[in-house]
Amino acid sequence: MKKLFSALGLAVAMGFSVSGCTVTSGQSTVGQYVDDATVTARVKKRLATEPKVSAMRISVETLKGVVELSGFAVSEAEKMRAGEIARSVPGVKDVRNHIIVQPPQQ
Repeated sequence: MKKLFSALGLAVAMGFSVSGCTVTSGQSTVGQYVDDATVTARVKKRLATEPKVSAMRISVETLKGVVELSGFAVSEAEKMRAGEIARSVPGVKDVRNHIIVQPPQQ
């Protein structure tokens, strides 16, 4: 009986340790989460090195290889360029470009 409770306790403890590695809603595995984080970092890096895009005004999120861009651009050309950059990153399956064009105030 004591061994049964010990085994049960071990199983419960293992369950808690595995649940500590949960990923965000909608992601299937820890590996997918890591892949998405890598894609996000690569997109942000490329946006930061592009002189025609302000990476400071654009947010990047990735879920299952689908990149979502949000934030603001000063022109339609800047918005389109951000989308092109995101599409060129390895691991990107699709891009949802929700950047809002907001010309600078005069």
